[in-house]
Amino acid sequence: MDKDKEEIRKEIEQLENEMLQGNFWEDKVRAQGIIKRIGELKDELLGAEKYDKGGAILSILSGAGGDDAEDFSSMLLRMYMKFIERKGWQATLIHENKNDVGGYRNISIEISGKSAYGTLKNESGVHRLVRISPFNANAKRHTSFSLVEVIPKLEKNDKVIEIPPEDLRIEFSKAGGPGGQNVNKRETAVRLIHIPTNISVHVTSERSQEQNREKALEMLKGKLYKKREEDKLKEKAGLSPTKTTEIEWGSQIRSYVLHPYKMIKDHRTGVEVNNVDAVLESGMIDEFIEAEREL
Repeated sequence: MDKDKEEIRKEIEQLENEMLQGNFWEDKVRAQGIIKRIGELKDELLGAEKYDKGGAILSILSGAGGDDAEDFSSMLLRMYMKFIERKGWQATLIHENKNDVGGYRNISIEISGKSAYGTLKNESGVHRLVRISPFNANAKRHTSFSLVEVIPKLEKNDKVIEIPPEDLRIEFSKAGGPGGQNVNKRETAVRLIHIPTNISVHVTSERSQEQNREKALEMLKGKLYKKREEDKLKEKAGLSPTKTTEIEWGSQIRSYVLHPYKMIKDHRTGVEVNNVDAVLESGMIDEFIEAEREL
């Protein structure tokens, strides 16, 4: 069923008013059907209301730009971590793939806090950086891109997305990084691939293979849920659902320009900020978030 939220709320209110009638239970079959229907409608209102109030998983993936893009990913991570700190939320590392100079090829963190997903979900998209490259001996201007993905944190037993076992491919590998003498000896890292969409997730944070598999399944369900909701919006707008987002020129939602002038511009809302240090160093992204909410 594809109704807007206001229509769903009106139907819930109408059915709940019927439940208040003195003769409601005279027809038990009908009464049970109404109760079931109310439950279905409230479940349908889960998208923007149930998950918006809960936690989130934020991933950053470097695109075109080599070391510069991977350094940009670390800048974005610092920006979001400062924002998370200001909100009083908690962040836990799920998986990271760092390069040799401190940048990130990709990284995923779990954010625990009230309305973390609802607050950050519109940060999803391609982010673009323009600056003098610190990795270029000729000090040339360089453009690089990183993709931010924000998905809702789904619990293991959440039924909003069901994945048949035959649609999953599971790969195991040795987890790297700190962890004592057993690190790199046991294949505890888990990568899950959803075969129909080729969407994948990688988890290395937990101590056991089974724990990493459970976390990966939660993440995969979250990604599929977000894709389903985005595809619904595109269909409403008469657009074709897309399989992937290209991390390159022309697809960015926000540009961070550090040379020849300093400005950050959100291309969806038109919001421009000149104090780039407040955004990148202190996580002051509130103006962008509020403007996107008002669209």
